[in-house]
Amino acid sequence: MATTAVRREAVGLRSNRGRLLASLMLSTGLIALDTTIINTAILTISDRLGGFALFPWVFSIYLLVQAVTVPIYGKLADTFGRKPVMLFGVAVFALGSLLCGLASNMVALIVFRAIQGIGAGAVLPMTVTITGDVYSLEERARVQGYMAGVWAGAAVLGPLVGGILVEFVGWRSIFLINVPLCAVAAVMIARNLTETTPTRRTGPIDFLGAGLLTVGAGALLLALLEGGHAWAWTSATSVWLFVLSFAMICAFLLTELRAVNPLLPLHLLSRTVVATGCAVSMMVGALITGITAYVPTFTQGVLGASAMVAGLTIGAVSIGWPLTSSQSGKIYLRIGFRACTLIGGVVNVAGCVLLWAMSDSVGAPWRIALACLIIGLGLGLVSTPSLIAAQTSCEWDERGVVTSSNMFARSVGSAIGAAVFGAMVNAHLTDPDHPQPAELSSGITTVFLAMTGAAVLTMLATVTLPGRAGMKAQLARS
Repeated sequence: MATTAVRREAVGLRSNRGRLLASLMLSTGLIALDTTIINTAILTISDRLGGFALFPWVFSIYLLVQAVTVPIYGKLADTFGRKPVMLFGVAVFALGSLLCGLASNMVALIVFRAIQGIGAGAVLPMTVTITGDVYSLEERARVQGYMAGVWAGAAVLGPLVGGILVEFVGWRSIFLINVPLCAVAAVMIARNLTETTPTRRTGPIDFLGAGLLTVGAGALLLALLEGGHAWAWTSATSVWLFVLSFAMICAFLLTELRAVNPLLPLHLLSRTVVATGCAVSMMVGALITGITAYVPTFTQGVLGASAMVAGLTIGAVSIGWPLTSSQSGKIYLRIGFRACTLIGGVVNVAGCVLLWAMSDSVGAPWRIALACLIIGLGLGLVSTPSLIAAQTSCEWDERGVVTSSNMFARSVGSAIGAAVFGAMVNAHLTDPDHPQPAELSSGITTVFLAMTGAAVLTMLATVTLPGRAGMKAQLARS
């Protein structure tokens, strides 16, 4: 439509796109790196700060705060523009990184990781939303492929980079290194993103909705992330967290129905393409959790391979995903979103089936790497096109909410996957503290079967995405 074209010109074409993309890739890489860089620093940090029993919270609090703030930032971006929200996120992430590097005890480190998560919650959805503003539908898949490659590469390299820094510089450097890099990213964004925001919806900020969503989603994610670890599933803590989550989310939905300027306009979820994108993203989140948590465990605990070999096998995902993601634009422009994602769904199912067929008698690291490569190829043809389809179905002042909802769904899917898959494996272990290879093989094979089911559901969900005819309408909007 003409109005959309004017908006794209106002928001995107006045920006220096090459340098802007570099700054977005740098920002994405920093967030992804901090998700895994701390893995190899666990023992060193606990030796220096004490409180080893609290260390799981260093991971959980970062992921939890990041996830629950994403929907809020999406709405703020649609109200005030992407640039101020992005710069705020980078600044808060840098502050959190600085404080983490100066932490004197484990409790302080956990609090400062939460501050990092607040910044990360703004950066991630904004990088994706800005690419939706700046780049056309034809270009978006290639750019998202670059972003996916940076994310996957940084996440996989995180433990290696962390190990090197801890060994030769010190554990505080894994946080402090973010500060100058954030400064570079902020300067590049400030200089190269010229955002003249179009006419926006006005109205009071939905503080009540934001509070209810934060508490409800936080309680749900906390229950899923820590249930079965920090406390038993049947404990009073788990029960109360789920009850609190249910009550707060119900109150949030009722609030949104009556809000003048709702945090999450519920009518957006009534659009099939948006709802499908969220459903696909949730399943992708669960699949990623299954791969990252249990492929290395199977490779080491069942096949007896080294940690390096296990890392290389899972690293195959980071090769396949950006490869097909960057090329998916050529495919969906020719055959439509539906056919493109269906092809990716079939490939994804094939990779999961190959993983499911593994056992300690027939499995080999190269076969696991091959399965991970195939899954990565499938995810690139499913994840990116489904997100782009959702983005291009909405106007500028809805795109931030739609993008953040998609990313929030992936976080929820990851948490659900962690909970369900963990329960599956634990059900096969006689002594969870000393798992035997045969028990691990049985439990993880069950996880791979569940992942195959999730892949099938993902493939079926993509049937509702636009075909070639809908593709023409999307091109007109872009």
